[in-house]
Amino acid sequence: MPRAVELITAQGTAIGATIAALTASAGDSLAVKNTQNDRPVRLVQFWSDVQVVGTGRIRSPRFHDNVQGIRWDTIISDPRPLMPWGASQRLYSNDTLIVELAGSAVAGDIEYVNMLLEYEDLAGVDGRFMSPDEVYQRADHLMFVENTLTTPTTGGYGGGEAINAELDQFQANGKYALLGYLIDTECAAVGWRGPDTGNLRVGGPGDETERELTADWFVRLSRAFNRPFIPVISAENKAATLIDCVQDENGADVTVTSILAKLRA
Repeated sequence: MPRAVELITAQGTAIGATIAALTASAGDSLAVKNTQNDRPVRLVQFWSDVQVVGTGRIRSPRFHDNVQGIRWDTIISDPRPLMPWGASQRLYSNDTLIVELAGSAVAGDIEYVNMLLEYEDLAGVDGRFMSPDEVYQRADHLMFVENTLTTPTTGGYGGGEAINAELDQFQANGKYALLGYLIDTECAAVGWRGPDTGNLRVGGPGDETERELTADWFVRLSRAFNRPFIPVISAENKAATLIDCVQDENGADVTVTSILAKLRA
C-alpha cells in the first residue's frame, strides 16, 4: 500500500479580529486527496503561526462537531504542535477542510495554519518511510546538512533549495533517513519534497527555540502513532529533493539543518 504524508498550509493577510476563512498556500489544496474510503486519512498534527492573539479553527461537515470542529486560542510567534501525540482526526476522501483564523488587522500581516496529513493508501504516490526501529538497526553514521533559504515577503512557500546545494557529502547509492531538523529563525513551517516522498511535501513546525522537539520530529511522529513516518532519501535523488519553508511578510531567511542517518545496505 502506498502510504503518503503531506504537509499543507493555509494563510491569510490582515485577517482581523473576526474569524475568517483562510486560503491554501500556492501549490497546496485544502481538499483531501481522492482515496478509498476504507483506507483512513488522518490529520495527525497541526500548528499555527500568528502575529496577534486570536482564534484558530479547522472544521468540516464530516467532523463529529461540525460547527466548531477543532478550535483553539492562538499565541503570538508560537508554531508548536497542538494535537496530543498519537491522537488523530479522521478525514474523508475529497472533503474540503475549512480552515479559519482571527488575528492581525495590520495591513500586510500574513498568518498561517499548518496541517500534517497521513494517507494510509494513496494511489500514484510512491513515498518511502521507515520506523525508528528499522532505521536504528541499520544506521551507522549521522550527517547534518545545512541549507540557508532565502524566503519571500509575499507569503507561502519559498526559498526552495536542493538538499545538497550547499553541503554535499552524500555517498553514491547511499540511503539517508531524515530523523528531524533544526532551524535558526522562526517560520511557520519547513518542508522536504522529492521523489522519495512521492513528490509530496513532508515537514514540521518552524520553531527555532524548542530544538528538542524538531531534532527528532519524524522519529517522534513514528513513535506516537506506531507507524513509519521517517522519510528515506536516496543519494541519487539528492538534487531533486528540495527544502523550502513558509515565512511571513518580513521575509527573514531561515537556515535549516537536516539531521540524517546514513543506512547500511
